[in-house]
Amino acid sequence: MFRNRKLHAVAGALAAVLMTVTFAPPAATAAPFGKMVGYFTEWGVYDRNYHVKNVETSGSAAKLTHINYAFGNVTNGQCAIGDTYAAYDKAYSAADSVDGVADTWDAGALRGNFGQLKRLKAMHPGLKVIYSFGGWTWSGGFAQAAQNPAAFADSCYNLLNDPRWAGVFDGIDIDWEYPNACGLSCDTSGAAAFKNLMAALRARFGSKLVTAAITADGTSGGKIDAADYGGAAQYVDWYNVMTYDYFGAWAATGPTAPHAPLSSYDGIPTAGFYADAAIQKLKSKGVPAGKLLLGIGFYGRGWTGVTQAAPGGTATGAAQGKYEAGIEDYKVLKTRCPATGTVAGTAYGFCGGEWWSYDTPSTIAGKLSYARDQGLGGAFLWELSGDTSNGELINAMSS
Repeated sequence: MFRNRKLHAVAGALAAVLMTVTFAPPAATAAPFGKMVGYFTEWGVYDRNYHVKNVETSGSAAKLTHINYAFGNVTNGQCAIGDTYAAYDKAYSAADSVDGVADTWDAGALRGNFGQLKRLKAMHPGLKVIYSFGGWTWSGGFAQAAQNPAAFADSCYNLLNDPRWAGVFDGIDIDWEYPNACGLSCDTSGAAAFKNLMAALRARFGSKLVTAAITADGTSGGKIDAADYGGAAQYVDWYNVMTYDYFGAWAATGPTAPHAPLSSYDGIPTAGFYADAAIQKLKSKGVPAGKLLLGIGFYGRGWTGVTQAAPGGTATGAAQGKYEAGIEDYKVLKTRCPATGTVAGTAYGFCGGEWWSYDTPSTIAGKLSYARDQGLGGAFLWELSGDTSNGELINAMSS
């Protein structure tokens, strides 16, 4: 603005200033601090109808520093493609393509999500893409991988650097749920297995990105204590701390509780099941704060048969969700069951006998403020398709 400029200012100087303002390039959009990582799910191109183009049209691509592509499988001790059709074979029309150019069937042409991600990177030269392996469903394969970490790392490196999709991936993310503990299945690889696996990946990948999504269990003797996350920290660029899914309708009768509490609160069902407990425990084990990213869920968890608006009520079961009982995207919940209160730095809504907890733009702002105050390396989100079409939540993360 040219506030209080005197009318008798030198014309040439004024013209120069105007030229500077008129033709200055727009400021780059970036995360408020550190890294902003968003998970893009391979299966989202089916029922969810969420494609790489949506990452661009929602404005998310301009705000992300990294995209984690989820998930690759872990089988026979090796990294493997999860769904080859969605990954590199599905053909996109011009209308559905991120850059408005249709895929071709020419020899050597790269299609599918990989092809779309490569084009998205060309549109945003600073954006990095990381291939994430494992997840809740495919973590059982890590037990065999941990028996020969060097061979596992070699298989992953070769997969990411396959000439057919050269230039798509900038590194690897390991989502092992959970080393030396139980997830969908139980692992007994030992406390050192995770550290050994990450050491092998760093040795093979060199200066490329090596990250891991890790448990946020802050309880004494819990999942953080089960593996050597402190020792492994030297090998990773950062950890994505999964500070969500603490409580949910797998406890069918309740008590109702927020699935992503930032802090503790009176009546919390399990002591240590909140984000700050996990962050402080990881710091105490020697993980640098700058290598910790705070997790933000773009979805909610809920119960039905609830009569109490405040947390701690009883329920009769999981509330209906479009893809899975007890879980729903933010873009649906914001109108289906608007937030009626907040607890422990997150929000909840009580509507028609249903009780849902989820993060809103306001609570996300509070969580990002916490992350900044703690000196964390940034934040990440699970996952992009849960946001509104205009990127309401990611705007909150970046504003």
